[in-house]
Amino acid sequence: MSSHFKLKWKIENKGAGKQIKDFLKDEEISRTALTDIKFKGGKILVNQEEVNVRYKLNTNDVLTLIFPKENPSEGVMAEDLPLDILFEDEYLLVVIKPAGMSTIPSREHPNGSLANALVGYYRRIGLAATSHIVTRLDRDTSGIVLIAKHRHVHHLFSKAQQKGQVKRIYEAFAGGIIQADEGTIEKPIGRKEDSIIEREVRPDGQYACTHYKVIGRHRAFTDVELQLETGRTHQIRVHMSSIGHPLLGDDLYGGETALLKRQALHCKKITFSHPFLKQEMTFTAKLPIDMQKLMQADR
Repeated sequence: MSSHFKLKWKIENKGAGKQIKDFLKDEEISRTALTDIKFKGGKILVNQEEVNVRYKLNTNDVLTLIFPKENPSEGVMAEDLPLDILFEDEYLLVVIKPAGMSTIPSREHPNGSLANALVGYYRRIGLAATSHIVTRLDRDTSGIVLIAKHRHVHHLFSKAQQKGQVKRIYEAFAGGIIQADEGTIEKPIGRKEDSIIEREVRPDGQYACTHYKVIGRHRAFTDVELQLETGRTHQIRVHMSSIGHPLLGDDLYGGETALLKRQALHCKKITFSHPFLKQEMTFTAKLPIDMQKLMQADR
């Protein structure tokens, strides 16, 4: 596999007459990316000849953008860890992260993270890239994670996220019986004083909005589906606790731990538009074994 990420366009009438810098701006190539291409080993080619960004494009020109080679993440050790891959192409990965695996290394858990696994996987397939994780999950939350294979792909997904175009649906077991079949929680969330990790609903917090729908009611918990309008840290966990139904296993926010030793939260679905194929893509992941067993036992 090539160590350089490349993009290619055949110029049609609407692109003819534009300078490359203006054409690439329309294609959402950032100024930072162009600076890197100029100074860090990339190239701009038209019909296989190297040119600069002031070149004026003609109909049927073939424009190739060669990005500089990426260096693997410094400080993230490559580890030979299993990856549960739902989808992969030259631009992105969709994987299922198990509960108990951090998304990125931390001081408490410097190894064994998804980022460590990705760097190890890239080394095995010969891809010179760092870990560009688009959608993160808490360590004890399971489910789907979207990963970009290159900095520019991550840039495009970040813009899509800002526009609400990367949609995730979660399933959770909330303690107690929720009476309403569906609802919306709009409460601002901020960091709890004297805590690095814990968040809380507070008037000076950031706006946060969570939609929930009851899937089923069990003896000890309510099975709920959740969709976020915002992406605050611990948002689902804080919001569900704030309405008196903390997630099972979530001892940080008052959840009952007798039935489960981690928060019963799973990202089960993701939908996004592929940044280059321009097709809507949807991926799903069934509940992990611990949540499946709990549901069966509580019937």
